[in-house]
Amino acid sequence: MSMTDPIADFLTRVRNAAKAKHKRLDVPASNMKKAIAQIMVEEKYLSNYMVLEDGRQGILRIQLKYHGGKPVIAGLRRVSKPGIRQYRRADELPRVLGGLGVAIISTSKGVMTDHQARKLQVGGEVLAFIW
Repeated sequence: MSMTDPIADFLTRVRNAAKAKHKRLDVPASNMKKAIAQIMVEEKYLSNYMVLEDGRQGILRIQLKYHGGKPVIAGLRRVSKPGIRQYRRADELPRVLGGLGVAIISTSKGVMTDHQARKLQVGGEVLAFIW
């Protein structure tokens, strides 16, 4: 069975694991998921991640992060979907919760946060919001 939106599936798995207070999470790996996980580690929403080789596409093992027993990730939302893509120019990039959250943008220079995209003056597809 093919999956229509693997990024939405990835974000949903992270959201559900955080709400269930799991320490780690395993998801099928892809370059896009690795880039999103790297951003989430850099922005301190996740503790760490690693790629495990299984002879096929690999497994992305994610270490979730908690503060005072509560998940650091308060919310995740997929913005651009396969049915309706959301593209924004550099001057139209959204701010999540007035700058307290992070928007993940897929640009021609790679996957990055909205802060980095504004600094480099590049727009792209708005993948997700994290707060």
